Amino acid sequence: MNKVNLRDIAEETSASPKGTFGAVYQGLSLALGRDETSTDLLKRHPFDVEVVRVPAGKAICPYHSHSAQWEFFHVISGRGSVRHADGVTELGADDAFLFKPGEPHQIRAADEQEIVLFVVADNPIGESCHYPDSGKWLVRSPERRLIRSENLNYFDGEE
Repeated sequence: MNKVNLRDIAEETSASPKGTFGAVYQGLSLALGRDETSTDLLKRHPFDVEVVRVPAGKAICPYHSHSAQWEFFHVISGRGSVRHADGVTELGADDAFLFKPGEPHQIRAADEQEIVLFVVADNPIGESCHYPDSGKWLVRSPERRLIRSENLNYFDGEE
């Protein structure tokens, strides 16, 4: 058995150039040995688990949908909102929700308070993402690229 403690997992920070997006990630699955580039499911693991802290007033990432990936979210603490196809839903501690493939979504922390989430995703091989606000696609196979007709920066057209 492989065991890790969240306190021992380094935080990885992500931020957009203009500050619209930002988050701090702790990759539980990676710490447990997940090889995210492997096609061997015993090495890749059947799901990916993270704890994500979103600073007050920031969104984790642009509004997007996945071609094949399911994502489960559980709010550990704080407040925020999730934008989805039917509008915006307020979030608070102990809320849980799920997005299936093709359902666009974006999570944002409240202006005055961060939100901390437990996230589980199945990360299927060949997964791609669509960004409706900017018309981009993230193509993960055979390599990670953002495209329209040319290679783009992740935040292009989002801020």
